[in-house]
Amino acid sequence: MSTRPTLSVKLTAAEFKNYYYLKEELVSFCRECGLQATGSKNELTERIAHYLETGEKLIRTKPAKSKNSPSVLTMDTLIEENIVCSEQHRAFFKQAIGKSFSFNVQFQNWLKSNAGKTYQDAVIAYAQILEAKKKTTTTIDRQFEYNTYIRAFFADNKGLKLEDAIRCWRYKKGLPGHNAYEKSDLEILKS
Repeated sequence: MSTRPTLSVKLTAAEFKNYYYLKEELVSFCRECGLQATGSKNELTERIAHYLETGEKLIRTKPAKSKNSPSVLTMDTLIEENIVCSEQHRAFFKQAIGKSFSFNVQFQNWLKSNAGKTYQDAVIAYAQILEAKKKTTTTIDRQFEYNTYIRAFFADNKGLKLEDAIRCWRYKKGLPGHNAYEKSDLEILKS
């Protein structure tokens, strides 16, 4: 088994992208090298790869936040452009929907793409999103490689335990290349 190299400026961009690193490792590397350390795991990965390849420090510009955030939210309030899912919004939705409310990715995307509709429309959309989630398997975004691996592992190995899946994941992420589950990963369980 090859050992995953420590994330450092000695790596090439290709070597870096060939291994799995935790977001915390990416943030730490960015801070050490004076790179912007905010953003998604995918953004950090691309920023580091660019830096390792060119030596250039990319700066991510944030989209303009909504300046027209209403001071009071009601069911008739219109959803603002560039909505930011704030604590004010969370409190409103918890009151309207219930304590179980949480900002899931699908709902956040719905809010961002439906400026001008009412918060009543948002409450209805939230219920529809939850209902749809019960009927379909949700897509796991690319940055959640661990979750994707674990789901694929159990789809292929119904009788095994989470400890087995985690052991295979730890083995897999230490190897160069992709981190997708493969049947051959089960070899580590035999040792």
